[in-house]
Amino acid sequence: MRIFFSAGEPSGDQHVAHLLEEFRQRRSDFSAEGFGGPAMREQGCRLLHDTSSLAVMGFLRVVPLLAQFRRLVHQAEEHFRSDRPDAVVLVDFPGFNWWIARAASRLNIPVYYFLPPQLWGWAPWRIRRVHRWVDHVICTLPFEYKWYTDRGVMATWVGHPFFDAVAEHNLDTAVLSALRGTRSPGPVFAILPGSRDHEVERNWPVMLQVAAEVQRKLPAVRWIVGCYCEQHRIRCKELNASQASDVSLLYECGNTPEVIEAADACLMVSGSISLELLARRTPGVVLYRTSRIERLGVRALMNCRYITLPNLIADDELMPEFISTGPPGSDVDRMSDILVSWGTQPEQLEQRCRWMAELAENCAVTGAIRRTADLLTRLLEHDSRQARAA
Repeated sequence: MRIFFSAGEPSGDQHVAHLLEEFRQRRSDFSAEGFGGPAMREQGCRLLHDTSSLAVMGFLRVVPLLAQFRRLVHQAEEHFRSDRPDAVVLVDFPGFNWWIARAASRLNIPVYYFLPPQLWGWAPWRIRRVHRWVDHVICTLPFEYKWYTDRGVMATWVGHPFFDAVAEHNLDTAVLSALRGTRSPGPVFAILPGSRDHEVERNWPVMLQVAAEVQRKLPAVRWIVGCYCEQHRIRCKELNASQASDVSLLYECGNTPEVIEAADACLMVSGSISLELLARRTPGVVLYRTSRIERLGVRALMNCRYITLPNLIADDELMPEFISTGPPGSDVDRMSDILVSWGTQPEQLEQRCRWMAELAENCAVTGAIRRTADLLTRLLEHDSRQARAA
């Protein structure tokens, strides 16, 4: 059994790496190849190209990479013709993976999509692509499974692998104790400025303004900044100094789970980090800074019934989201008001935590990687039997 995987996001690279471990326990003849990153390589996947650095957000950031994406798609097409795999498994990264799906489907190679595109929120008319190019969608959220099956797509819900990672992570009690410190009368809020360089550059200055406004209204507040890497911690400090901010901040690097666990609530960028907040029952306020042009594109593509992942999983009352462009003053005021109300009215925060616990019971199930490996093994064996019968 030989599977071609295509993952672009660092998280997708990690999920595939765990899948490879599961497959080896099921099939001694299993081998993997494709596009991905270092985690996949470490698990024995033969990479045609390392795509882990190509994951960007926003139309304007994608444009310079279009020529490289075209070359990679052509490389995949040639590979499918000369060394046909048994199946292609796509993981997230839809802007690129649509073309990989099309190339494989044209050659009648089975295509399975794990962590599928969020068509329920963005451009739902693209369901036509799924019908034409994807044989089975492997859904990570319950409502997502219903959305796809209601539209005639073969799909299975397995749960989200992020919840596996949360459940398997043993919190560092020493770090957690240090972050909590001596309990002060005020709340502990965390700031999560993102895992990508451009996220930090765009969002962190506005997050600093929110923190300053909250501290002005709620002097007893404590702030913890959960930086993805040392480079981001340095950059956050530089931007803080350039704004001459007097906000008292504790910077922590590489211990995001402990930061979330120690906080009463978080101010964060939009993304999969919302899943960890759900799993840890920590409410959050979501910020996504964008340009006016990109925002116009977002509004044109957005399905008004669905906004973004954090709101869908939780609720706008739990994770209010701000897609912010231009002068951020009004957004800063609204975000700071929400955090101040959470900090001064504990019953509001407690109610949100209870709602998140109820939602987590339905969504935050573990075992997604194991169920995905079982499902793919069954699907591939079924396809193999049908091919032999034909």
